Amino acid sequence: MPDNGQAAHFRALEQLYASAPINSLFHSALEVTGAGSARITFEAQEAHFHAAGAIHGTMYFKMLDDAAFYAANSLVSDRFLLTTGFNLHFTKPLRGGKVVAEGRWISGKRRVFIAEAHLVDEDGDEIGRGTGTFMRSHIALSGLDGYRQPR
Repeated sequence: MPDNGQAAHFRALEQLYASAPINSLFHSALEVTGAGSARITFEAQEAHFHAAGAIHGTMYFKMLDDAAFYAANSLVSDRFLLTTGFNLHFTKPLRGGKVVAEGRWISGKRRVFIAEAHLVDEDGDEIGRGTGTFMRSHIALSGLDGYRQPR
């Protein structure tokens, strides 16, 4: 069970996610589920299809990167992390529906963090997975408009 400060950080990260202009393009929601873990649920729609009638890889990357990023940033309460690299594996095409991206921190607690994520469709099948590296930036979380902790 997170302490009050940690829980406030988790809720502020969720608000930060919701405030990002890019996220107005997708029906998605972030839940930081604990230290080092995050879940994003989203609706994959026809508007996200490539020419062959399945979800474009940019959606896979965005949701995997975000889930891994927030899992890692849940361990850092003062700085915004930046993605420095991401390996992505497509395991199944997606034609729409509810999708869950689960992110989990793997290692690193000082400057560089490694986290992984996987995507699961509404049938419970894995459709993609990835591993990312994230680095502390000079950007203070407290200076970002979307990051608001309760007083």
